[in-house]
Amino acid sequence: MSATVADEGVRAVSRGGAAREVTARSGLVARGVLYALTGLLAVRVGLGTGGGREADRQGALQELAGKPLGPFLVWAVGVGLVCMMVWRLSEVAFGAAGPKGDAATKRLASAARAVFYAVAAYSVLSFAAGSGGTRSGDEQSRDVTAKVLGWPGGQWLVGAVGAALVVGGVVTAVLAVRRTFRKHMNLSGLSPQWRRAVELLGVAGGVARGTVFAAAGGFAVHAAVRYDPSQAKGMDDTLRTLTQTPAGPWLLVAVAIGLMLFGAFSWAMARWREV
Repeated sequence: MSATVADEGVRAVSRGGAAREVTARSGLVARGVLYALTGLLAVRVGLGTGGGREADRQGALQELAGKPLGPFLVWAVGVGLVCMMVWRLSEVAFGAAGPKGDAATKRLASAARAVFYAVAAYSVLSFAAGSGGTRSGDEQSRDVTAKVLGWPGGQWLVGAVGAALVVGGVVTAVLAVRRTFRKHMNLSGLSPQWRRAVELLGVAGGVARGTVFAAAGGFAVHAAVRYDPSQAKGMDDTLRTLTQTPAGPWLLVAVAIGLMLFGAFSWAMARWREV
């Protein structure tokens, strides 16, 4: 994906509210598909019916590809994530919707999200094109960690990224509990019951998502401290580790359901978020 294509996309989105709206909502729908499928796979793992499939993006894509029109749907998700990246880049360049949308901190957050979705889009499109390989997300996480640890200062970099994930996960969960997402959504046309349902999706889904991010970050910090890339974990290994807590597989099932709810919340955002 060239910078020129991304720049053209950002300029196109900036030229009209309709283009920006379609781009943002398409991206949110694609994000919801991945989280809903990942959560479903994690539920199966917790119940012992996973069939060996990883509960991560790779597993979700394999699940989707096996359905009717699967290859088309995988491509659609990849394009949706490209839309998500372009939307976030447009926020960097022109500011986000809502109060103080042009603040430097919000532009920086949008830049970080754009990088995240660029990586995710590349992964999905590579899978769709048949060049994504068969390595799991856990193996890829360990490979990347091992490579970075070999760099000068790599141990500090892995630790810093892990710490950022921990902080980001905690902040994500706290903001979800505080329902700060309400200021970005227009729910005035919904009945009180439906507004509460959407808020429940946002709270439960946000807490689950934040929990997974924080746990994955903790493992990255542990890998840096031990100077051992085998301690790093992708989403699948992170989720499976939850079964080793006193709550056993039921904690995994609870978090997995939360991820499915976050997928549903992403679809709600695709309908009612102000972009």
